Amino acid sequence: MTDNAPFWETKSIDEMNPEEWESLCDGCAKCCLIKLEDVDTGEIAFTEVVCRLLELGTCACSDYPKRTTRVPDCLQVTPELARTANWLPSTCAYRLLAEGKELSWWHPLVSGSRETVHTAGISVRDKVIHESQRVDPEDHIVTWPE
Repeated sequence: MTDNAPFWETKSIDEMNPEEWESLCDGCAKCCLIKLEDVDTGEIAFTEVVCRLLELGTCACSDYPKRTTRVPDCLQVTPELARTANWLPSTCAYRLLAEGKELSWWHPLVSGSRETVHTAGISVRDKVIHESQRVDPEDHIVTWPE
């Protein structure tokens, strides 16, 4: 690696500062999908229903600083969670780096654009139903997040 290598190639996820860590989020919003866990098997099912705080057009949280207070089920991704969470999609930068893999070409840190995650079809944009529509997530299980 050269001295000009980006931080995500030279630092472990535990060595990153908060700004670097936050910048790893690709903006796909797959972590904002309502997920259902089978109590018997522990298997996770993704739904096409998203958190009430998600802005559908931008795939950004409308109240990111207070999200865990306003939505108690919202989890902040940490290095430990990145290594262990079975619900993080295989495309997630946190998970990829925790597994020793590289970021994808469409990741904003690689492409230089926040739009490539959407143009590559990785994000939830145009694929989801807002939780505010009061639908039953069990009726909206999908396989496309993976």
